[in-house]
Amino acid sequence: MSSSTPLTRAADSFKRAKAAVNGKIRGARTSGNAPGSRPGRAGKTGKSSGLHPAAVWAEAAGTAGEFLSPAWNKARAVWLKFVWPVLSVVSLLGWVVLAAAIGLWWAGQAWGWQEAKSAAMVAFLLFVLAIAFIVGRSAYGVVLDLARTRVAVGDDAVGSIAVSNVSTRPLLPASLELPVGANTAVFHLPRMKPAQVHEDLFTIPTARRAVIVVGPVRSVRADPLHLLRRRVMWTEPVDLYVHPRTVSLGSSAAGFIRDLEGMPTTELSSADVSFHALRDYVPGDDRRHIHWKTTARTNKLMVRQFEETRRAHLAIALSINTDEYDSEPEFEMAISVAASIGRQAISEQRDLDVLTQKGPLRCETGRNLLDDATRIVGAPMRKTAVDLARNLSDAVPNASVVFFVVGSHVTATQLRTCAASVPPGVRSLAVRVQPGAAPSRANIADLTVLTVGDLDDLAIVLRKAAA
Repeated sequence: MSSSTPLTRAADSFKRAKAAVNGKIRGARTSGNAPGSRPGRAGKTGKSSGLHPAAVWAEAAGTAGEFLSPAWNKARAVWLKFVWPVLSVVSLLGWVVLAAAIGLWWAGQAWGWQEAKSAAMVAFLLFVLAIAFIVGRSAYGVVLDLARTRVAVGDDAVGSIAVSNVSTRPLLPASLELPVGANTAVFHLPRMKPAQVHEDLFTIPTARRAVIVVGPVRSVRADPLHLLRRRVMWTEPVDLYVHPRTVSLGSSAAGFIRDLEGMPTTELSSADVSFHALRDYVPGDDRRHIHWKTTARTNKLMVRQFEETRRAHLAIALSINTDEYDSEPEFEMAISVAASIGRQAISEQRDLDVLTQKGPLRCETGRNLLDDATRIVGAPMRKTAVDLARNLSDAVPNASVVFFVVGSHVTATQLRTCAASVPPGVRSLAVRVQPGAAPSRANIADLTVLTVGDLDDLAIVLRKAAA
């Protein structure tokens, strides 16, 4: 017999368990016969020398599980392939009627009630007639088409279901079910001739930010009493992303740093875009940077000295702690504000990092950013906007502009602490979301605090900050 068979593995495990038990028994006898020791007493370590029953039961359970595991997996596969598809056809009402029929038949047999037996026979007859409604095969060609799989809040999400009869015989009327999130839409199919196509249009509400699973489309065949229901899947589910609403920002609103020249620093370089001064030529300098006019005037080789520059690197800290927001609309507006700023940065080909208390968002493309923003779930948590600001300074040390997007419950003291975590030389701005408030700008030390009462005011307050 091969050593890889389940029986051999179980036998080996049993031998190991037996050897372990014998070893413990021999150890117990040895310790019990030691000079100066008393039988049945613990040794110096304080542990009993007897065999613990829990260890024996654990070893026995592991051996039995290893021996019975192949049989269990085989039985489970048979159940899922043959038994469960049959039982799942019976609806809840069908199980109730079936249980009542069995109970009535038993009562009729026990007490001789002919009426109970008649009622049980009628129930069984209904089951037999219901089988005739669900047997047979349906040959549908179903195509689920969503016009757009990514829409913004408030936009129309339109789709269609095209059903064709691909068989050579007519098909009886049936119903199609389309799960849309937690709800289910029902489409009724008429009697269809061979090669006939039936199409239905539908609209999905997009009032809230969410990832809605649409589908799979399934056909339903049931009897008039709905004792039996047979479902057949025809398509795969499709994810519909309802992105947060965003607004377009002008270049003047988001252009805090000039991309062409970059941000000047105190570090000097021999080659860059930002000119700083002239200095004497040193062997090894690039001759292309020699300033010939000054060289001719001073009779000394002079080269251009540049300041190192860096491209704008935006970092956005979006707090998803719902304790810092007054309402759900305020929280949704904060997500829209962060998504609008991030989308503008990506469109201008700037480096971008967006961080929340639960981790960073993908920022490779605007689509990835909005997809991850759609999946954000706010919750009360111990980490506040201050903790997020500290994590941001460690996660994005090379940021040149930092945005803190917070709710109306964040105090000025907390904002001051957030600004203190930003390295010197990095411009920091806090966007405080408060629906209904007038757009305004204020300063807390080096931190610029912008109050946004409506998403459409975002461009206005950013232009005030850039002024």
